[in-house]
Amino acid sequence: MGSGRVKEEDTVSESTYESDKTESEAKEEEEEERKTKKKESLKWLEELPDVPMGKLPPHLEFQRTRVECKADAPIHTDTLQYSGAFASSGYDNSLRLDNFCDNFRVEVIRLTEEDMEFDMIGIDPALANAFRRILISELPTMAIEKVLIANNTSVVQDEVLSHRLGLIPIKVDPRLFEFADNNTPNEKNTIVFKLHVSCEKGKPRTAVKSNDLKWLPHGSEFPLGSEDFKSGSSAKPRTYTSFACSQDKLPEFSNNPISTMENIIISKLGPGQEIELEAHAVKGLGKTHAKWSPVATAWYRMLPEVVLLQEVEDEDAEELKNKCPVNVFDIEDLGNGRKRSTVAQPRACTLCRECIRGGQEWEDRVSLRRVNDHFIFTIESTGALPPEELFTEAVKILEDKCERVIAELS
Repeated sequence: MGSGRVKEEDTVSESTYESDKTESEAKEEEEEERKTKKKESLKWLEELPDVPMGKLPPHLEFQRTRVECKADAPIHTDTLQYSGAFASSGYDNSLRLDNFCDNFRVEVIRLTEEDMEFDMIGIDPALANAFRRILISELPTMAIEKVLIANNTSVVQDEVLSHRLGLIPIKVDPRLFEFADNNTPNEKNTIVFKLHVSCEKGKPRTAVKSNDLKWLPHGSEFPLGSEDFKSGSSAKPRTYTSFACSQDKLPEFSNNPISTMENIIISKLGPGQEIELEAHAVKGLGKTHAKWSPVATAWYRMLPEVVLLQEVEDEDAEELKNKCPVNVFDIEDLGNGRKRSTVAQPRACTLCRECIRGGQEWEDRVSLRRVNDHFIFTIESTGALPPEELFTEAVKILEDKCERVIAELS
């Protein structure tokens, strides 16, 4: 009994000793691992290139100026506005007027009568979006606001017909007119069009188009009411407008008659149907109604940057070229049957990310980026003003807004 008890105590003490030894070894291993990691991190810091004071390390500069697009989502999308964001590196991140003036520029890429594409470089996303919003909603144009229908036997209801007329762009400079507000319609704030189309019986169906809207420079021809004049009276009956003079006598319209965009279908008339009406156009803003918006669309995107991190050759080069639907990549012949991928049209990249799908190996080969202070801007005019004038007018409106803010703060 005694000897058995001694053996059991010896066994317990040995196992306790072995567990203590195991715990101490584990602690030593953890300590060694921690020291190794510390040495590695110190080594990584020592190997970093020297960065002059006032400049950022390459990886921070990349995060500040680029949006990197991964297969699942973009990263580094935040815009750092805080002036002290990189204070520890001695870098001044504040927005300074002299830096803005030195870096900001506009480069026109394409200009036609209807649209314009240009680059805005060295600008903040908030300012780029301000231009877009001003173009859509704060540039005034002329649009049909009031429709006086004398006869409409077409299949299009009166309210639908009026809505379609309101969306027809009018080719006239809105800067030549005043806002109507609650004033009496006159030659300085109103444009009058007449539409009178019919389809005779036995004839094929007739398409009513915007070309059929005829400008009435003398104003409305519809009498205001039968009670306003007596039969046989030589006095001119009152109409819905009070033009002091004919608009075609004004110098700005004498050689430039007012018209609408052509070949826009308003309605179709069957045999025996007729439309007779007057349409009155006034000056307004897109934020009141979309019919006053001077642009069909105004949009921007950040400049794409496509970088090959590794050489992509032979069959992989062919695969990469076939992956891209907009032909961003091309193939360079190296001779001896060897081929290599090149980035031919980075500006055409639409960020579909097909080139980096298919596994981690493609993400390691191709890097998709966006330059976050370089915007490709596109303006499509409805025809009231040329696209280049729309942009200059948007700049003036933004300038006026800034002056009002400064005046309020001072």
